[in-house]
Amino acid sequence: MLFILLGGALVTKTDSGMGCGRHWPGCNGQLIPDVITAEVLIEFSHRIVTGVVGILIVILAVWSWRALGHVRETKFLAFMAIFFLVLQALIGAAQVLWGQGDFILALHFGISLISFASVLLLTLIVFEVDKKYDTQNIRVGKHLKWHTIGVTIYSYIVVYTGALVRHTNSELVCLDWPFCDNSAIGFPTRFHEWVQMGHRFAAALIFIWILYIMVHVVRHYKGQPVFYWGWIISFILVLAQVITGATAIFTQLNLYIALLHSLFISLLFGLLTYMILLVFRSKRSS
Repeated sequence: MLFILLGGALVTKTDSGMGCGRHWPGCNGQLIPDVITAEVLIEFSHRIVTGVVGILIVILAVWSWRALGHVRETKFLAFMAIFFLVLQALIGAAQVLWGQGDFILALHFGISLISFASVLLLTLIVFEVDKKYDTQNIRVGKHLKWHTIGVTIYSYIVVYTGALVRHTNSELVCLDWPFCDNSAIGFPTRFHEWVQMGHRFAAALIFIWILYIMVHVVRHYKGQPVFYWGWIISFILVLAQVITGATAIFTQLNLYIALLHSLFISLLFGLLTYMILLVFRSKRSS
């Protein structure tokens, strides 16, 4: 699933989405293209990976349903993994065949992200990670519970605004950081500036929010290592996200930095969904 996420990001960041023309599932009118360019290689490879991984996810989902159906989250996660993987494939196909607006295309990465998180949680259940961290006995107060739910939902908004920056070609409309123009700080004046600065504001807010949660957990949850280390790692990931986002601007969208940016948000979202799972399994404390 990480290969699918990063492959999709690579397609977008290299403008390879039309590498196979207006053909799907074939490529440039052929089942296997005989003329290979960089764009064709990137787009066609992404389709192959998505197809192969899709089959593996169906196998994992059916197997998990039968072998671990007694674990209450298994069936829900199995359904989510397959449903959202198919949905993102259909959106990708629709873009190739008919084209779509930027605001719809921006949903593509986020939909794949839900499928990735579902597969990740299924994997943790299969390997019984809960037993290793004694999560059956964890306790979560209302304060941490609602902050965990809130920041996870909000992280999806941050992901969407980031995808919107790319699909509206707003990445380099602001060449300074953290403001659009550090020599003349003010409100954006153009649509693309609003998109770029809107994402930066959203990213700044989630950075502050996760920092606050981490401080709270370090002070009050030292005896529960799964939360203690989980939120410390979450902060490290959001910090890496901010750093790679700024570095992408300074390096004029270096491809490797941009892919790291996608990787860190994927890992962060996956970890946050695991925190959600633990919150709903936990015993309530004051």
